Amino acid sequence: MGVIPEEPRQHLIEEFEAKLKDEVHLVMFTQETECAHCREARELVEEIAGLSNKITAEIFDFVKDNGKANKYKIDKVPAIAVIGKRDYGIRYYGVPIGYEFKSFVGAIINVSNGTTNLSEETKKKLDSISKPVHIQVFVTLTCPYCSTAAGLAYKLALENDLLRADVIDAGEFPHLAQKYSVMGVPKTVINEQIEIVGAIPEPQFIAHVLHTQEPPSIYM
Repeated sequence: MGVIPEEPRQHLIEEFEAKLKDEVHLVMFTQETECAHCREARELVEEIAGLSNKITAEIFDFVKDNGKANKYKIDKVPAIAVIGKRDYGIRYYGVPIGYEFKSFVGAIINVSNGTTNLSEETKKKLDSISKPVHIQVFVTLTCPYCSTAAGLAYKLALENDLLRADVIDAGEFPHLAQKYSVMGVPKTVINEQIEIVGAIPEPQFIAHVLHTQEPPSIYM
């Protein structure tokens, strides 16, 4: 028996058939002798790739293939990069199951189509970004609101190459949850300086992102 139950599997096959346009590559990094959930993540990635001829899976060892890990800026495992015609900077750290499965599948579909359903106003504001933005969204697999924050971060990264979106399972990486004082989820950290707790609407989220483009305040 696979990771994905039969009924959702059949639904995914139909959804991918209807919505996927271009090929998507799931690039996964594992270290199964050291990582508790790497095997489950690998099996899930391979299963998803088996549901459509437009999805491929590449599995790399985090240590042995460190050159590849550096290329994709992977610094922990399990890690999954969702790559389309180019690398949009979309990453998931952990096993994207539970509520996170929906946003992960959404990212695959959006990457395949090379576009999102973000508002035109948001897309125009994203065009004004000129400096790199690193978005980290901390989630848990049982949080019903986390997939909304994760999905929005993915979409922003897809629309602008200067944005990078990491969705991180706080339970899988407790040291990072402690580092960023994750007391509730979703918690979003932008460029190590802006912290957002909860799933906020698109206009508010993009306002926080744009704040990173402002020059630092100088206090006398």
